[in-house]
Amino acid sequence: MRGPATHPRPAPARGRAPRAGGGARTAAGAVAAAALLLPLLGAAPSAGAAADDTGRLQHAFTSASAEYHVPLSVLLGVSYLQSRWDGHGGAPSVTGGYGPMHLTDARTALARAPHHSEGTEDARGDSARPALHPDAKVPTDSELPDRLKTLTKAAGLTGIPAERLRSDAAANVEGGAALLAAAQKKLGEPLSENPADWYGAVAEFSGADDSATAAAYANDVYDVIRSGERRTTDAGQQVVLAARPQLAPDLTQLALTGLRNVSAAGTECPASVSCEWIPAPYEQFGTDDYGNHDVSDRPASQRIRYIVIHDTEGSWDGVLNLIKDPTYVSWNYTLRSTDGHIAQHVKAKDVAWHAGNWYVNAASIGLEHEGFLADPDAWYTEAMYRSSARLVKYLAGKYGIPLDRQHILGHDTVPGPTTGTIPGMHTDPGPYWDWQHYFQLLGRPFEATAGKNGGLVTIRPDYTANQPEYTGCETSGELCAAHGSSEVRLYSQPDTSSPLIKDIGLRPDGSDSTIDVNDVASRVETGQQYAVADRQGDWTAIWYLGQKAWFQNPAQQPTAVNAAGLVVTPKAGLDSVPVYGRAYPEKEAYPAGVPAQSVSPLPYKLLAGQKYVVGDLVPGEYLYAVTFTTDSHRVVTGKDLYYEIQFGHRVEFVRAADVQLESSVR
Repeated sequence: MRGPATHPRPAPARGRAPRAGGGARTAAGAVAAAALLLPLLGAAPSAGAAADDTGRLQHAFTSASAEYHVPLSVLLGVSYLQSRWDGHGGAPSVTGGYGPMHLTDARTALARAPHHSEGTEDARGDSARPALHPDAKVPTDSELPDRLKTLTKAAGLTGIPAERLRSDAAANVEGGAALLAAAQKKLGEPLSENPADWYGAVAEFSGADDSATAAAYANDVYDVIRSGERRTTDAGQQVVLAARPQLAPDLTQLALTGLRNVSAAGTECPASVSCEWIPAPYEQFGTDDYGNHDVSDRPASQRIRYIVIHDTEGSWDGVLNLIKDPTYVSWNYTLRSTDGHIAQHVKAKDVAWHAGNWYVNAASIGLEHEGFLADPDAWYTEAMYRSSARLVKYLAGKYGIPLDRQHILGHDTVPGPTTGTIPGMHTDPGPYWDWQHYFQLLGRPFEATAGKNGGLVTIRPDYTANQPEYTGCETSGELCAAHGSSEVRLYSQPDTSSPLIKDIGLRPDGSDSTIDVNDVASRVETGQQYAVADRQGDWTAIWYLGQKAWFQNPAQQPTAVNAAGLVVTPKAGLDSVPVYGRAYPEKEAYPAGVPAQSVSPLPYKLLAGQKYVVGDLVPGEYLYAVTFTTDSHRVVTGKDLYYEIQFGHRVEFVRAADVQLESSVR
């Protein structure tokens, strides 16, 4: 999915007995609560260090806690789950949420058409279906759910103008505190100083419309409070949440919310997330067509090798309308940004039409995350990151999928299956998806695994500090707002004034690459690994798209760490070998009645002397499924083997017979 420059988007308190983890509200309890603040206040800068102002946000949390009688740990825990305390320079999240408390005003974000409505792409990624043009309507403000309009409510509760709630972090925290206090009062609960008494209010704050999602959200908040957190925000603010490992909230408060129950029956999700079954229709229409996925028998029929991370380029409700359209595309799961709720649409055994490459579709599971690649420079909530990571860990464990960047793909790293498809391949989730944090949540952080003689680098810029310029977030050619990024730019020489690396597949006419937010020609991404081609001062060169590509990698602020592993290079005597966008079987492997698919190389070449990191050794494989009834469906597996390699920004494939496998260590 591309960004917007080319794709527009879319009661009185009552007394009750003390409970487990709660305790009586006594003077002793107040003393204990005050003691818990000491580590927090002690972590803020002293008066002598006030010039750097790094404790301002911590003070804002403390002040809002006192003014609205919300326990400081609850306020900090909720904010961490929303934004990790970042303000994002006043830019909205993917669902129009602002500031550390993610106060939502989604009208701007939803005033754009969803990604899937462009309608110029082949739904399955194999040219078997014509392009379609569904009509996806954007809801009016009155139709938006309350979870997308909390900033307006906070303005009413505090008297703070909406614009200030968007742009001022301290005001935003005050608005969040007012919402939590209002939720507590709505439930008929006292404004207790004990964080254990706020479970229901935290569940309400999530904005979820069902009890399972609200509970999953509240459980995450209390996990954060129990473990504690400490970090420096994107604005350089030092914030600390002291750990309370013994805290046990009153889970019975969930019943006070009156939220509906949603069954997880039929879903394939871990118990730690909220999940519901909203099926994509498998229906026949017309005389010989059907949609919007293929019934299969994975992993018995073929291995599930990949998980593909997408963003929806549309709102939750609009995207769910699309998934119900039998004439259009499908994916396996959708994740909601505001609270991390998950809807499953296609069973893992079946093949969803989501990646734009039939080979990848047949071997993958697709996850769509509610959001927009750049609207403008949008950011994703911690609630969604955590829910997504739990789902991916569950699926990876169940199907034996390695947790690395050549198996956990972004849609922007899925290759074009043929030369003609390369320019139209999608670019989501884009440069603002925080891959480093995501893989930390997956339990696979990107670390140095070798010294300089390891021969490889793993791309790993500091997300917050790394802010390359992009254009086209809102208007083509105009600079996007400064924003943390997972991507590093590539040059033809170790000099930022030199031309950017070119991609002949993306631009066959040889024209220059650009810094447009959707132009992936000269960018590498966090977690991707490449073979080192050269080093020069603060610059490192890698082999990329058949070229030596340079990126800035200063020792004081490195954008990559050293690694070692397996690489491929052309076999001795070969000047070059072809590169493919899919690993299809040789012609002789196809049985009678199954038309052979062309094994067509892309315009790229892997040249002698160059090396590329190996992700997997895979057989040539093709899922023949062109009829509604499954009796003719068949998986064709050839004798030809392929290596998946990290060739450019996207992964590609080379025939094992054309290359030699070797260690990267020099």
